[in-house]
Amino acid sequence: MLAFAGLKPGEVVLEVLPGGGYFTRLISKVVGPKGHVYAGAPAGKYREAAATIAADPAYANVTVVGLDPTSMKDVPPLDLIWTSQNYHDLHLTQVHVDPVALDKVWFAALKPGGTLIVSDHVALPGAPVTATADALHRIDPAAARKEIESAGFVFDGESQALRNPSDPHTANVFDPAIKGMTDQFAFRFKKPG
Repeated sequence: MLAFAGLKPGEVVLEVLPGGGYFTRLISKVVGPKGHVYAGAPAGKYREAAATIAADPAYANVTVVGLDPTSMKDVPPLDLIWTSQNYHDLHLTQVHVDPVALDKVWFAALKPGGTLIVSDHVALPGAPVTATADALHRIDPAAARKEIESAGFVFDGESQALRNPSDPHTANVFDPAIKGMTDQFAFRFKKPG
């Protein structure tokens, strides 16, 4: 996934909703001391998990930021935005976010030529976005791609690294029968420039 993203030393990265920080740690090591990782997380357990990583001297190039406009104003222009297994969360009924508006914020935050990496759990083709996100924590890859491209991003490739054709795409991703083995898409987009 890091090779697919084209991540390089010295780059500035925003990881959206880093969860437990698996990719945060990897990205931190790749960008190195001349690069920086902004771990974007709302208040609560997600921000606390990111803060634990940022407090570790081995990850001194990690800073935790909120995802609201006020928190993001001090983040410099980005080379890469990374979001993994959570794009569908933007569609959850309880979240109340306009995903296209947020995609436009990401677009504006990237340098010209910058990259957006989105990976998430695959839903059945044509599955209703909000209902599927609420019930299964999945999204139809075509729906995600259409939404992201509507914000100005240009599709730049897809990785098969996270695909699992044996996933029926009908179970909640937390179901023990499929947890950790879901079929996932991985898309790369570019900001023209």
